[in-house]
Amino acid sequence: MRPQAHHTRPPALLPNLAMTDIPDSPTDNDIPKPYNWALQRWRLATIGCVILLAVAAATMVSMMEQFKAQVSHLQTKLKTTQQLKYVAVLLDDKHLPAMLLSFDLQDTYLQVQRLNDVKEGPEESLQLWALDSEGRALSLGVLPPKLKTAQVPVSDKILAQATGLAISVENKGGVTPDRAPSLPYLFTGALIQKAL
Repeated sequence: MRPQAHHTRPPALLPNLAMTDIPDSPTDNDIPKPYNWALQRWRLATIGCVILLAVAAATMVSMMEQFKAQVSHLQTKLKTTQQLKYVAVLLDDKHLPAMLLSFDLQDTYLQVQRLNDVKEGPEESLQLWALDSEGRALSLGVLPPKLKTAQVPVSDKILAQATGLAISVENKGGVTPDRAPSLPYLFTGALIQKAL
């Protein structure tokens, strides 16, 4: 048997390693830190809250716009809706409704609607009167013949002083303002001021 020879490398072929190049043990800088899940949860929660706040703000703006549109619509509707200030139902001698009268604040006329079939004759006119608390009559005008509805121009001031309304039968064209109505009245009724 042949003695085994130890093969050793010549010193020039070994790498020149300094003691500092070989770590003895891992340092704190070399060990990766464990993942911070708590910090990640806070980040996700913050992003979620920001998204929720953005959605809430957009919803609030949308709701405010819808609210403004509804208010505008209701204001327009209120302007076009009649707001009656005065109402009267004139009764005949049997105490049956004969005429309905209403005064709208937006207009300057009294709306007259016939509720029965009483018609004036060819030589007669129906004249409308405002009556004060003492029974004095102020002519509001002659109603157009044979119409179911009519509009009589009148001011709010005149109606504010009246307590009732009446219809008289007069000669064709009605009586002049300086004359009293023909009595008895055909229809009479209280003028009611409606609370708005």
